[in-house]
Amino acid sequence: MPSFSDFTLQSTTRAVLANMEITQPSPIQAGAIPVLLAGKDLVGQSATGSGKTLAYSIPLVERLSRDKRVVQALVLVPTRELAVQVNSVLNKLAVARRLTTALLVGGRPYNPQISALRYGAQIVVGTPGRIKDHLERGTLVLNQLRICVLDEADQMLDSGFAPEIEDILTTTPENRQMALFSATMPEWVAKIQEKFLKDPVTVAIQPTVGAESTIEQIAYQIPQEKKMAALCTLLNSTEGESSLIFGKTKYGVEKLGKQLSNLGFAVGTLHGNKSQRAREEVLSAFRHGRVHTLLATNVAARGLDIQGIYQVINYELPESSELFTHRIGRTGRMGRQGKAITLLAPSDVPKWRRMSRNLGQAVSLQQLAISDDALVAKPLPAPVIVAEPKPELRPESRPMRGRNRPAPIQGGAEMYHR
Repeated sequence: MPSFSDFTLQSTTRAVLANMEITQPSPIQAGAIPVLLAGKDLVGQSATGSGKTLAYSIPLVERLSRDKRVVQALVLVPTRELAVQVNSVLNKLAVARRLTTALLVGGRPYNPQISALRYGAQIVVGTPGRIKDHLERGTLVLNQLRICVLDEADQMLDSGFAPEIEDILTTTPENRQMALFSATMPEWVAKIQEKFLKDPVTVAIQPTVGAESTIEQIAYQIPQEKKMAALCTLLNSTEGESSLIFGKTKYGVEKLGKQLSNLGFAVGTLHGNKSQRAREEVLSAFRHGRVHTLLATNVAARGLDIQGIYQVINYELPESSELFTHRIGRTGRMGRQGKAITLLAPSDVPKWRRMSRNLGQAVSLQQLAISDDALVAKPLPAPVIVAEPKPELRPESRPMRGRNRPAPIQGGAEMYHR
């Protein structure tokens, strides 16, 4: 079994990995790290949750110069959530090497991003739209770029970023190193590979979804009018476990969230209409167990790096087999056990069978015993009240009135609690 000691890494990098309790490289890391350390272009293909971020982050920080206060590395990702998570991982490695990072994503103010670039950030992580904005403003210059990484390249195509990606890449030096990571290889990704990569080494790791998967897949055929009751039955049977539920539209996800809230479930919703602050707050609540159920559109199918999600539930089928793969890849990550459940109305069955054939899977349809009281609202637990003596107010601590009174703090994430 390969070890990180097989690679020529700085002691600071090894120390960071040890602190992260990462002792052995995953298959994609074992294949990609030596290629990237050697300065070669790379195409990496592996399932979500396989450790791709470290596969390029480790060689990236190893190859940059701490003495040059210019942008030397660019990592492009499709979503703000993924950008935040990638930047967090990279920053741990970068700080140990005395390198600095800048996070450039939409939904956040420009000035702190511009300040980070002026300060001399050597590594930039961002989404294509905001990266292109900075290039057009002249606040981001890539003429000394050494390494460029496209992470989740197929998702960037699905999100409509193809023109921005090509525009960005044309501003980079021809001699820069390129790494492209993608779970699937649609035609556009192959075109980018041919146009911008030089004799790339391909590292393809077989996806874990399938016969030997760590993900248990279940498909239930449910009458359309009973899907809500079926969902509540599943949530009640796994109370206290984390569930990620996918719907198709922003409106549908919000509606489902309110319905579940009215039935006594504490849920959060995540979709493209959320502000960046609201998205980060609801993800934090889900990650730390304050909310056990998260409803999301496909905006969360990639970029969610939350360990230990017990189950993914497809309340509605996605548009493609690729999106299905990325949805269920949120569970069973890094070799852990996970569960993926798909609820199918009769009209969904033909599409489901086509998707199963495309994925080379054989998941038989099952019947779900729906609880008679599934749609009965759950009683709320009694609040715990701790009585404390009321402190005596001194004159200077009396509540302020009128225009001197501070404005109330406005909530960020929309989390429903009945």
